[in-house]
Amino acid sequence: MPVLSRRPRAADPEGMSAPAVPASVTATVLAARSRPHGPTSALWHAVALHRPAAEVDGACELTLCGSLARVDREQPWPTPARDVCPACVVLTS
Repeated sequence: MPVLSRRPRAADPEGMSAPAVPASVTATVLAARSRPHGPTSALWHAVALHRPAAEVDGACELTLCGSLARVDREQPWPTPARDVCPACVVLTS
C-alpha cells in the first residue's frame, strides 16, 4: 500500500497520458423532432452529433438549444419545414 505524505506536492504524471481524440471526428448536424409540451407545438431542432449517424438509435438527444428531441436521420438540417426552433436556426447559421 502506498504511503501518503502530508506535504503538498505536484501531481506525478509518470505513466499518464492525455486522452487521444481522433482527428477525423467532426460534428454532424441532424434534424430532430421534439414533442409538443403544453401550449408549445412540436418543433424541429438541430442536434450536433460527435459520433457516426449510424449509431443513433432513436433515443432522445440533446439539441443545440437545450431541448430533448428524437433525431430523424432522413430529415436534413436545415430542414425545409416551417415549424423550426428559432434558437437552433440562429445557433447553426
